[in-house]
Amino acid sequence: MSSPESTIHSFIIRIWAEEMAERGEQLLLRGHITHVPSGAKTYLKDLDDILAFMVPYVKVMGINEGRPPE
Repeated sequence: MSSPESTIHSFIIRIWAEEMAERGEQLLLRGHITHVPSGAKTYLKDLDDILAFMVPYVKVMGINEGRPPE
């Protein structure tokens, strides 16, 4: 039997908006996500990058990567 810690993944997500100087008022999403147990980190350009980073971790747990219905 596996311990609960082996089936739990924690992530830290930091998101902020950056204004593009050449386009005036347009804001871009920026950020990064860190997988706490491994320290793996990637930078974000949009919210879809969050899911893309998390999918490999949840697949190992047997969770479907599909998005829930809206």
